[in-house]
Amino acid sequence: MPPTTPTTPGSLPATNLRTPPTIIAAIIVVSALASALICWLVYFHPPTDVAGTQLRSLPLLNAVLNALSTIALLFGYRFIRTRAIPKHRAAMFTAFFFSSIFLVSYLVNFTLHGETHFNRLSPWWPFYWKLLLSHVLLSILALPLILITFFLSLTGRFPTHKKLARYTFPIWLYVSITGVIVYLMQSMIH
Repeated sequence: MPPTTPTTPGSLPATNLRTPPTIIAAIIVVSALASALICWLVYFHPPTDVAGTQLRSLPLLNAVLNALSTIALLFGYRFIRTRAIPKHRAAMFTAFFFSSIFLVSYLVNFTLHGETHFNRLSPWWPFYWKLLLSHVLLSILALPLILITFFLSLTGRFPTHKKLARYTFPIWLYVSITGVIVYLMQSMIH
């Protein structure tokens, strides 16, 4: 049995288990395939509902899901800072749930409606495309980081989980917040 450190009330035992590289590689491959699918949907797949008559509220739903994920992430951060481990875990699972539903809704939206085009003549265009680019690039990075961070937690690899979560959390939070901002900008200046 691997050595564990003592636990305090309300905390989980910390272990020094070795993380199998094949699991991490599998998570990275699945994340890359998901990113490739999104890229294909956005840039190569013709939308099936060009008129935009089906499920027109999906972009709003996506923004709400991103906002709910943001709130859960902030609560999760607060809970871990106060060492409320069960509450932290519940908040992070909630954030993961909202982000997962977001991803499904996002894929359906792009399948139906394709890419949303922003008015390039808008004075907001220079800010928008930089924000969107950072959002997209960091979301590609966030997916495997989130999955690996969850894997480390679920398998009791808490020291490594804690180290990786220091990078995962701000990236995930940024992607969630900028997702809402991108939606607001698209809906106001379309």
